Amino acid sequence: MPMGPVHHDLAGGPTFEPMIQIDMEIKTFVSAWRHCDYVSTYMARMVSQNRSDSVRHSNLFSSAFNELLEIAFRTRHADGELACRVSRHGATDRIELKFPCVPEERQFYEEAVSQVAGFEASERYLNSVSGDLAPSREVALLELAVDYNATLRVEEADGGAIKLVVDLPLEGLQH
Repeated sequence: MPMGPVHHDLAGGPTFEPMIQIDMEIKTFVSAWRHCDYVSTYMARMVSQNRSDSVRHSNLFSSAFNELLEIAFRTRHADGELACRVSRHGATDRIELKFPCVPEERQFYEEAVSQVAGFEASERYLNSVSGDLAPSREVALLELAVDYNATLRVEEADGGAIKLVVDLPLEGLQH
């Protein structure tokens, strides 16, 4: 299930240069929770080596990417592949995470991503971490938007899969 060419903004936006990609059977990935940590740590070390503060960048990237992998880990679909690609443009790293999911999950992610982009994201995030509002899958998406200043979108994917695209401007992020 190759991901195909790197996505370029149709309006002539920035070109993201591919850095690294890992593909694996979803069945293998979901066989152990620790795979989320292994994959996120490895990818973070690979993409952070040339950043101004590589240790800080690696820690932030690993934490953000781990949240995305945990979303994929909870898929209710047992067949197919997990594809993770990281590309870069300047200070922004783009994570493309493609994984199989059932139609109800896809609808949930589309709705959640559209709400994450709204101006109420910070309020929704604060309410969700206090346990008052959102389901746990939404919390991860809200955290990426609020804490990491990420932009998120859902793209079309073949064969009962979904592709989450997350742009992380970690190089300039103040924490």
